[in-house]
Amino acid sequence: MSRRLQRALLGLAAAAVLAVAQQAGWIDSGSGNAERAASHASASAQPAEGNSALERAIAAQASGVMMTVEARVKKTLPDDLKGSRHQRFLLDIGRGRTVLVAHNIDLADRVPLDQDDAVRIRGQFEWNDRGGVLHWTHHDPRGRHPGGWIEHAGKRIE
Repeated sequence: MSRRLQRALLGLAAAAVLAVAQQAGWIDSGSGNAERAASHASASAQPAEGNSALERAIAAQASGVMMTVEARVKKTLPDDLKGSRHQRFLLDIGRGRTVLVAHNIDLADRVPLDQDDAVRIRGQFEWNDRGGVLHWTHHDPRGRHPGGWIEHAGKRIE
């Protein structure tokens, strides 16, 4: 099979995966529909049942999914100082499971967190065999990627 055909097939497969993920509600369509956004925000208000996008992404071993998650900090970790600096912490998502948050502190302020603090996070989920990682929890200075944020103690950090 030629390289050109391989790339075309890969592009078609990626488009199909994106369409299925949008239809399933795993990612935002970017339509700006206020009703859908309000529904998504209220759904994420209850950590146990409200993190359905996260649950679906984990079950599907999906990556590249923008979502909003509400949870408590299980543990703060040392910063990752290799390349762009990232504040790291684990979220308790229930049933003994955790998700790592990697928050870029070169692009956004550090979040003053302690164990058991409640947070609401908008970011991109990447599945891994340890539960997954939420990143892109900040604005994109180039405007090419949907921005994320972390809400903690009544303050939104972008």
